[in-house]
Amino acid sequence: MKTETSDKLYQEAVKYIPGGVNSPVRAYGNVHMSPRFIQGATGPYVFDADGNKYVDYVCSWGPMILGHNNQEVLHAVVRACDNGLSFGAATAIEVEMAKFICENVPAIEMIRMVNSGTEAVMSAVRAARGFTGRNKIIKFMGCYHGHSDCLLVKAGSGVMTAGIPDSAGVPKGCTEDTLSAVYNDLNSVEELLDNNKDQVAAIIVEPVAANMGVVPPKEGFLQGLRRLCDKHQALLIFDEVITGFRLGFTGASGKYQVRPDLITYGKIIGAGMPVGAYGGRKEIMEMVAPCGPVYQAGTLSGNPVAMAAGLTQLKYLYNNPKIYEDLTAKGEKLYGGMQELLRRYQVPYTVNYVDSLGCMFCTPQEVGNYAQAKTSDTAAFADYFAWMINHGFHLASSQFEAMFLSEAHTDEIIDDTLNTVEDYLRERKD
Repeated sequence: MKTETSDKLYQEAVKYIPGGVNSPVRAYGNVHMSPRFIQGATGPYVFDADGNKYVDYVCSWGPMILGHNNQEVLHAVVRACDNGLSFGAATAIEVEMAKFICENVPAIEMIRMVNSGTEAVMSAVRAARGFTGRNKIIKFMGCYHGHSDCLLVKAGSGVMTAGIPDSAGVPKGCTEDTLSAVYNDLNSVEELLDNNKDQVAAIIVEPVAANMGVVPPKEGFLQGLRRLCDKHQALLIFDEVITGFRLGFTGASGKYQVRPDLITYGKIIGAGMPVGAYGGRKEIMEMVAPCGPVYQAGTLSGNPVAMAAGLTQLKYLYNNPKIYEDLTAKGEKLYGGMQELLRRYQVPYTVNYVDSLGCMFCTPQEVGNYAQAKTSDTAAFADYFAWMINHGFHLASSQFEAMFLSEAHTDEIIDDTLNTVEDYLRERKD
């Protein structure tokens, strides 16, 4: 597989962009390669600058649930562009988007559009603090909620891959009110609540952790968080930047039948364009300016082109609910198939998955939290990654990221993927 053009682009990029990439998760340093520079995409495929074609299991980190370059979404974007790219003013499509989400997601009574998942989470935390009059936040080790200062503590994902536990440039005062609990361990949460009585504004959680690899919630965990929040009069925030509109139309809150007080969304509501949102109970959201004293603003929030793309995708998902059944079946076929291959070849790795989200951990240990995820052999993952990408399969270049399936991934593609995984296991066993 030729990589000369990508290699050359990377050599040029490092002169002008830190690390040669505009997000650390795009870097290939931990897998000892230069990143592949993507030139285009369609359906389940991406194409790099050297003309190589890959089956894509990154899906722009989740939002391409219909596959790349979906024609309905593309046409909606083109029509929106005909009217102009940005106004910095109120538009009708913002109202239509907000109404559509509020009418169809039970936990959302009012919503505010922003420009990214990081901004959505940062704003939701501020709203929670403003509503409760409290300062402390409980998060979970290994859960990533964007790169705002107060939440960049034991944050999983790219930080895990880089081996950086927190981040330079974050003053101690920004994180002193951030408390870290163990994912899937209600006792660790209750202890923090008891030790910080009447001080915790909110618990924020990825309902399915997907930034330390994929780690599903244990039975009763999310329900237990709801009970603890009610008991201690704290708010429950679901960070659904990854799970929102992916695990069914109502996301993880619907799948697990737990109603949080606030939910954050990311780029899936823009069909991959830069966008985010936070919403929830009306009395909390009415604390946000200009209704209330919690200030949050964004010149480009509710951008009409992003709204057109996102609303088209959300309406398509809403009107075609069988997509979610199909995605669940595809997840069972792919990730269940990987589990079977690992058993057959007696390779002691672990596969976790929830519907269309999945991850293979290079560890024999069950992975239910951050400490267990960190037992993974990252060198073994790098070897596996190299095999897959050199055989035409585009995965995230980190052990601690999810694989994403889309409507465009066919059974034939999944069979080809499993055959390639089997070839890898057979080759390594021999």
